Amino acid sequence: MKIFQGCLQAAGDVQIDESVYTDMGSIVLKNIMLQDSSSADIVVADGVIREIRPAGAGLDDAFRDGAEVLDCTGKLALPGFVNMHTHAAMSLMRGLEEDVLFHRWLDRIWEVESRIDPEFVYWGTKVACIEMLRTGTTTCNNHYWFAGTAYEAASGTGIRPVESYVFLDKFDSYEAERQKEQCIRMYEKSLSWDEPGRFTIGIHSIYSVGSGTMQWAADFARRHGLKIHIHLSETRKEVEDCLAGHGLTPVEYLDRLGILGPDLIAAHTLWVSDRDVELLGQHHVNCVHNINSNLKLSSGYRFRYNELRDAGANICIGTDGCASSNNLDILEALKTAAMVQKAWREDPSAMPLDELMSIATENGARALGFNTGVIAEGKDADILIVDTDNTFFLSGGSLLANFIYSAHSDCIRTVLCKGRIVMRDREVPGEKEILEEGRRVLAKI
Repeated sequence: MKIFQGCLQAAGDVQIDESVYTDMGSIVLKNIMLQDSSSADIVVADGVIREIRPAGAGLDDAFRDGAEVLDCTGKLALPGFVNMHTHAAMSLMRGLEEDVLFHRWLDRIWEVESRIDPEFVYWGTKVACIEMLRTGTTTCNNHYWFAGTAYEAASGTGIRPVESYVFLDKFDSYEAERQKEQCIRMYEKSLSWDEPGRFTIGIHSIYSVGSGTMQWAADFARRHGLKIHIHLSETRKEVEDCLAGHGLTPVEYLDRLGILGPDLIAAHTLWVSDRDVELLGQHHVNCVHNINSNLKLSSGYRFRYNELRDAGANICIGTDGCASSNNLDILEALKTAAMVQKAWREDPSAMPLDELMSIATENGARALGFNTGVIAEGKDADILIVDTDNTFFLSGGSLLANFIYSAHSDCIRTVLCKGRIVMRDREVPGEKEILEEGRRVLAKI
């Protein structure tokens, strides 16, 4: 059996482009709306929101520093989205296998992944970053192969990437030992990355990784202060197989192995019992809802948001990869998540607006340990500048309601990540070349 694992490699012979986004400096967002509809001037310096002043209160200090001033009249400031679970390079696998059940889909994905290389991951990640920036994501928690390559690709676009070394040993002891050695070397390479928290330990799933490997990976992560990122309780079959094999649900199984904890990022957590909810809450696990992927693969739709939240879990949102969700649009995922939650509960108050924004912003930032997720002084300047001069915002209703339920992500005009302009007026630097290179490497596969 050929087991794909190539996370160790950096970019190899792939050419790493120079940083093409605005250099770190001072920026003033003049006369911009906040969520409470008030107007403000936001002063950004050294990547951080330094001041939020009432509009027109005076900007002498900012001007003295040579700040770039953006007239944001008619624009709304929102925090950048945190996509808490994706497989970025799968942007080149869109539409690969449609209208099939999850496990047939997964077999097809693994077959293709056995042939990919660092170049494929590099340009696939670049393509994904264009899409994420255009739809307002400023931080992405990526769970994929060739972590070093993916990090270089994403960092070059200005987005904040979090990359995993992903364990997938398929219960092969030789492969498990090889992957442990690779993981150690990848971790050492990651120490040169530009911000703590950018490297995590990935475990594919309980059905593809041996218990000993999972325990080793979790122990390694905790000894080095790293997050752990795993697929968990995604399908009914996963739960049934785990019950048959271990007499435990997947959540109970991880609890027995000692892997549950506040450093665990558990993608999906869709098929969970009352006891599972209790355990996930007790351990303050970060549960990532991936509604569009779950719906498209017919994995399910009854994500237990209220129960998990009330039990103490930290709820976040992700898109999953483009091979299952078909796009990386968090705004679309937010709308779908809320509407499905309201429908199956028969409760229009389920997933209210303020909580929706939190699961897409500050909850993800908290899970990853980043100083972002809200528009506030002292926070990293991850800011979406949203154009409200359109039909979607014409009514006097809630700005958040108009943004989430009415607008589309193309109303996001400009994006700042850590104080740098990474998309200006819908233009992402280098987009044409990235698309051309994406087509070229895709043709090889």
